[in-house]
Amino acid sequence: MRGLGLIFGAGLMSTVASGQATLPIIQTKAVAEVETKVSVEGRDVVRLSPANRVVPGDEVDYTIEIRNTGVSDAVAPVVVWPVPEHMAYLADSATGPGAEITYSVDGGRTFDRPEALKAMGSDGRMHVAKAQDYTHIRWKLKITLESKSVAYARFRAVVK
Repeated sequence: MRGLGLIFGAGLMSTVASGQATLPIIQTKAVAEVETKVSVEGRDVVRLSPANRVVPGDEVDYTIEIRNTGVSDAVAPVVVWPVPEHMAYLADSATGPGAEITYSVDGGRTFDRPEALKAMGSDGRMHVAKAQDYTHIRWKLKITLESKSVAYARFRAVVK
């Protein structure tokens, strides 16, 4: 998967106009994998393999590669990634390099900590959002992503 996320660095979107080659250029891609058990020398070992075929209930590990292909450093880049529509985010599974992680339940318009998010329940009343209500994840990296370097963010989701 490429180009699904929105990336910001030093307050700028990653799209760079001609003549601005000194800006950081942040590119992202996601890899979706599932855990599989294989036998290695008589021992069961868990390996990650491409999530080519999944069925409801399967858990998928998403790794977001955040690459600065520009010639200057990206100070504290921000990455926003959607939870795929056919998936439900698994609570507390998002990680990133020293990142502040927040979530959206409104299609990525607003973000907050899990305990502050509200969603409409089946009873028509607002309640504290559950992980499966999340539509987007935002990582505010607390690092400088140097030119020509890469960072990784991760999360898990289950097929609905």
